[in-house]
Amino acid sequence: MDKQTSVQIFESDNGTLEVKVYEETVWLVQSQMAELFGTSTDNVSLHIKNIYTDEELDEFLTTKFFSVVRQEGKRKVNRTLKHYNLDMIISVGYRVNSKRGVKFRQWASGLLKEYLLKGYVLDTERLESNAQELEAAIKLIQRSVKSPELTLSSSRGIVDIISRYTSTFLWLQRYDEGLLTEPKGTQW
Repeated sequence: MDKQTSVQIFESDNGTLEVKVYEETVWLVQSQMAELFGTSTDNVSLHIKNIYTDEELDEFLTTKFFSVVRQEGKRKVNRTLKHYNLDMIISVGYRVNSKRGVKFRQWASGLLKEYLLKGYVLDTERLESNAQELEAAIKLIQRSVKSPELTLSSSRGIVDIISRYTSTFLWLQRYDEGLLTEPKGTQW
């Protein structure tokens, strides 16, 4: 994985799980999720299947294949493994019935509560920078769509670009329309 950076990681009495970030989200394989939540990979797999069946998340948007070097016996082997993003990790975490699953839910709920109570930070410089990136991406999409040589691969690339910038566009639109307000909440 390139574009790696350290992130806040989940810690429990049993240890920590080191994760990496790619394209601004965390990616784990099923075995890492099983370790994180103190359950089996079969259980994680079942929850993932149900999440897709319930249409809670979209498989295309929550999975990515990465090449990983693994130790197998005495040799190192390069394998391509399916990874799941933070949206899936959180969804599985809220379904797993284990002590570590409970700890994860408490940890995640605490972070969410802290965020809701403290509010949010509006980074106008980043918003403006993202607006410029969004404009460039839209121009690229417009040129690509008009191309007679549009392939399945480039179509997926276009969908990926649109997906990446959708939330940025919505935040910019809310900002431009003056609709961003400080979240209201109850103090505990």
